[in-house]
Amino acid sequence: MNQALPTLTLKDFASDQEVRWCPGCGDYAILKTIQKLMPDLDTPRENQVFVSGIGCSSRFPYYMNTFGFHTIHGRAPAIATGVKLANPELDVWVITGDGDGFSIGGNHMMHVLRRNVDLQILLFNNEIYGLTKGQYSPTSQVGTHSPSSPNGSIDSPLSPCLVALGSGGTFIARSIDTEAKHLTAVVKRGHEHLGAAFVEILQNCPIYNDGIFEQVKDKKVAPDFRVEVIHDEPLKFGKNNEKGIALNRDSLRLEIVSVKGNEDRLLIHDETNKIQAQLIAAMVGPDFPVAVGVLYRENKTSFIHDAQVQVEKARGTTRSLEGLLNSGHTWEVD
Repeated sequence: MNQALPTLTLKDFASDQEVRWCPGCGDYAILKTIQKLMPDLDTPRENQVFVSGIGCSSRFPYYMNTFGFHTIHGRAPAIATGVKLANPELDVWVITGDGDGFSIGGNHMMHVLRRNVDLQILLFNNEIYGLTKGQYSPTSQVGTHSPSSPNGSIDSPLSPCLVALGSGGTFIARSIDTEAKHLTAVVKRGHEHLGAAFVEILQNCPIYNDGIFEQVKDKKVAPDFRVEVIHDEPLKFGKNNEKGIALNRDSLRLEIVSVKGNEDRLLIHDETNKIQAQLIAAMVGPDFPVAVGVLYRENKTSFIHDAQVQVEKARGTTRSLEGLLNSGHTWEVD
């Protein structure tokens, strides 16, 4: 008689390691959300693998009572790809930050998205290098004062979601560290997606970049500075949903309008529309609210599936090694 598997809880996914982030760090909230989500995924704990690079966020695997790798700076996507190729039955998660994922690791991030490798990629974006004491990062705002930019950064910041879209990502989403309900729903949908699921998480660094996302997090003002995008629903925001996002048909630019009297002009969110996703992902304050939710989703076979099909096809083909070595580009030298 088969014995029922025990019901897992958050505690089952919390390791015995002391969590060592700065007090008030947004990473604590993200960790708790993911630990709480794990039992709901209905996947054996031994099938969960967390792979990270270098940075504050990359301590994450230590705190998950699962398999995991704390790897090389920026190379987590490459190592995670190898894990998934060798063990397709595993759930493989990539934990990275704005510096680890888009500076030294930008090349690896671009290609793991382009290939549509079946991974869940969680990028903690605090717009600063926290572990190495506060240098500006690829996502830092112009004017950011830091040890490496004492007079203010003059670099133009990149948008993680826009880069992911431009790299061919098939699931692009954005959420917030302390919004547990929203973050849970977004990550769960990413887990269900076949292919690379990229989730940017706006995360506060209380030591080196405190309050950088306060407008989208503070319950008193957040309704005016962020808009939650939901498939097939109009883009409305404000304390009473009195404001909306519309597309100017002449200039092909987004604009803020009053909902009253403009109901037929409001932009209806379509997760499958890549052009619309690019416009929404590019919205930043103070002119526009920041969009959170699933920005883009595309159904496409994953790299892992295609690789398995290719391997099976090759196994069914018999070829001689000599014939293979002497085929193709060979020449003679007199």
